Formats: sequence, structure tokens, C-alpha cells
Amino acid sequence: MNHETLNKEKTYLITGAAGFVGYYLANKLLNYGCHVIGIDNVNDYYDITLKHTRLELLEQYEKFTYIKGDISDKGVVTRIFKEEEPEIVINLAAQAGVRYSIENPDAYIQSNILGFYNILEACRHYPVDHLVYASSSSVYGENKKVPFEESDFVDHPVSLYASTKKSNELMAHAYSHLYDIPATGLRFFTVYGPMGRPDMAYFAFTDKYFAGDEIKIFNNGDFENDLYRDFTYIDDIVIGIERLLSNPPVTEGAPHKVFNIGNNSPEKLMTFIESLEIALSDALGREVEFNKKFEPIKPGDVPATYASTEQLQQAVGFKPETSIQEGLKNFADWYVKYYEKK
Repeated sequence: MNHETLNKEKTYLITGAAGFVGYYLANKLLNYGCHVIGIDNVNDYYDITLKHTRLELLEQYEKFTYIKGDISDKGVVTRIFKEEEPEIVINLAAQAGVRYSIENPDAYIQSNILGFYNILEACRHYPVDHLVYASSSSVYGENKKVPFEESDFVDHPVSLYASTKKSNELMAHAYSHLYDIPATGLRFFTVYGPMGRPDMAYFAFTDKYFAGDEIKIFNNGDFENDLYRDFTYIDDIVIGIERLLSNPPVTEGAPHKVFNIGNNSPEKLMTFIESLEIALSDALGREVEFNKKFEPIKPGDVPATYASTEQLQQAVGFKPETSIQEGLKNFADWYVKYYEKK
């Protein structure tokens, strides 16, 4: 395994720094003593108090600079690149969520297409050592073959969100080819953990439990043919990204590469839910059982999302180590403490 370690002298720009993955990555780099610029528009797609909590934790570091701004504003992006001269850029700012893209498509074009275009243009005019950007496992659409591999055909997205992420990969490849920008795209597979996104199922289920509401499970109540998901714990994801930062792709033609970043170990949705019940029972010291309502599978949802992570393992030795039980325990302990649910 041959990969360069992190260069602490460089300036790292993280877009979406108040977001879930953005916060954890920034925190890790700051712990190493790196200089981190964070940009975030703190939109209200989910509870902004959580975003402010993350930012407050980052602002305790001397080497952290926070800029409130939107990457879809070209002037803001250009000014940051011009004044701060980042050498490594990690673009994690994006409008997330498959289902929300049906309700509010404008937000996805604005942030994921226009915003990413602005980042690419800035990398073109103010050259960087490496651009790492978030893609998504949703690009695999209705692929039946599992595990999903980077070489699979991904031209049939089943949501606008997925098509914006596929577009990002194409845009990055074109810019990489034309302007020699070293770029790496990461197809994330269901990232979870403490301080995560409240719109994610595990967080929403926990909210509903404390509100006394039922949880809806979109698997027809069919335990034999349950949905499978590749749940990846946040710390594992961050280690993978961190190792990639100093390892821009060296490829013939465009210096651009796309990797899956997931757990390579899918869990049944019901196993995930049962593990969450156990984790909350332990955190609260009493038995927790969700009030479950089974619904038909949602349009756009695929039966199994499951990553082959062989390429990332070969490139930087990426191997997730956190079990679903340990990851959910950490989440439940954090949730009970943060929301004072004792």
C-alpha cells in the first residue's frame, strides 16, 4: 500500500463545511493542524441548529476560517479562490436527498449543477493540486447487478438528484481533460453517525420514536425480500477521503477518477432498524420498540445498494471497520445526550 500522507502545509477548502461529512472532515484536518477554509450557506433543508452546532465546534480552531456563502454565487467562489489560494478543494456542498428532488428540483440545479460548475471554473483559473467532490451511489439507478462497480453502466438515473450527480462526474471529467485539473469523485453509500443528517432514515426514525409517532418502512413488510443498504459509518468515510487528498489520480488522458466509498457489507433494512432499537434501549436504559407501519417500496428506491470498494482499497488501503451495532450505538448515545432525552 503506497499512499502519501496528508500535507499539513497546504490550504484546504471544504464546501458544505457545516454539513455532516464536511464537518467531520474539517474537524479531522484541523486536528492535524491544517489550515481549513469552510464555506456553507446554512440552508434550511434540515434543522439549522445542528449546522450551527457543527460550525461552533469548528470555530474553536484557530486555523479554521468560515465564510457564509453559496457556491452557486460565482463571485463568492471566485473571491475565495483568489484570496485564499486553496491547494486542495473538497466539494461537499450539494442539495441532498432523492425524495426532496421531486418537491424542489430548482435547488438541485442551483447547487449541484451551477454550484459545481463555479467550483470547476475556479479550479481552472486558480489551479489546485486536487479537487475531490461528492458524487452518490444513486447514480447506479436501477442496476440489478450487485455489488455496484465503478465500471457499471450509469446512464439510467431514476431521480433528478442522481442525474445531477452523474452530471458532476461528466463535468469534472471534461474540465480535468481540458484544463488538467486532478479530480476525484466519490460515490457515497448511506453515510450515518452522530450529528448526522436528520432527513436520513435512522435519524428520522429516532425523532419519530420520541415524538410518539409511527415509523414508515418502505419494504412492503416483506422480510424475505427486504431492501439491502450499504450503511457506512462517518469515521470510516473520513479516513477514506483523508487518504485520497494527497493522492490525485494519475491516469492517461484526463487526471480524473471516480471511486465508490461504502461499507462493502450490505445490511437488511430490518436488521438496521432492530440494531437501532437495541442501541436506543442501551442509551436510555429501557426497552425501545418502534411503532412500525409497512408501506410499498417508494418510486425511485432500488432493492439493494451495495458498493464494491476494491478500487479504493487498492488505491489508498480503504477498509471500513465500524460495525452497524457500534456505529448506531455511537449515534444513539450522542442523540440522547444532545437532545437531552434521558
